[in-house]
Amino acid sequence: MPPTGSQGRHDNIPLAVGVIILTVLALSLGDALIKLTSGSFVIWQIFVIRSLIVIPVLLVVLASKARLRLPDAIRWVALRSLMLVGMWVCYYLSLPELTLSAAAAAYYTLPIFITLFSALFIGDRISRTGWAAVFTGFLGVLLILRPKAGDFNAYAILPLVSAMLYAGAMILTRTRCRQQDPIMLSLALNLAFVMAGVLAAALAALLPESARQGFLLARWTGMGPAEWLSMTLLAAAILIGSIGAAFAYQNGPPAMIGAFDFAYVGFAVIWGLVFFAEVPDAISTLGMALIVGAGILSLRQ
Repeated sequence: MPPTGSQGRHDNIPLAVGVIILTVLALSLGDALIKLTSGSFVIWQIFVIRSLIVIPVLLVVLASKARLRLPDAIRWVALRSLMLVGMWVCYYLSLPELTLSAAAAAYYTLPIFITLFSALFIGDRISRTGWAAVFTGFLGVLLILRPKAGDFNAYAILPLVSAMLYAGAMILTRTRCRQQDPIMLSLALNLAFVMAGVLAAALAALLPESARQGFLLARWTGMGPAEWLSMTLLAAAILIGSIGAAFAYQNGPPAMIGAFDFAYVGFAVIWGLVFFAEVPDAISTLGMALIVGAGILSLRQ
């Protein structure tokens, strides 16, 4: 029996795989830029300003397609958007308390959650080859990141929650939002970013000045030409990422597409080399090879 919301629409797996790879390429570049500019911006400032750049673009595209109307499954679209905003908030909350490698290793359990949720909630049959792809990819991530056991603490739960929220949002994309225009889903997500950012900034303004510190609570910074250029690049990354993720999970089985989310780590290594002169060693190279192998395995299940 097909999943709810999938009637009348057939998978296009090669296209979905290509789109998710482009998506994680854009998102990994965006995250590298956030790392570069994290001393200049507050997370809520990024949420609000980058989405305010993206929203007019999405509105123009939707208007040109004569699809500027409320989505049919508005409550599911809203829930999906809130889950994705929560995903980013949880992940960024963990970063001040964890090393980046520990946080990323915990977060990249997400294909395992996608596979589990696919089996539990939409009845996807996961073959032994499919499970092998998931765990091979996760092993590749661990080889690249190699987090130390001492790096983990109670805050390590947050990126795990982030992974679960993302997995749940992609299952909703597949089952309840499959017929929705990916551009409308992107618009809903960016509106949620703006609302969450404005609300958080308003709440932060109520705190005493001594508490207004760090990436989450500091005051917003002034915007010069360099800052606007950074925000425009971040907006382009989230535009591609938000549309691409929706499209990919609408057009391919979540467990299979989730395996290709591991490509993010390979791209992150490349951006680390380009921006931060981080040269991957032999073990990291082996990890990237395992991730590629996991993608190939997932196509054979």
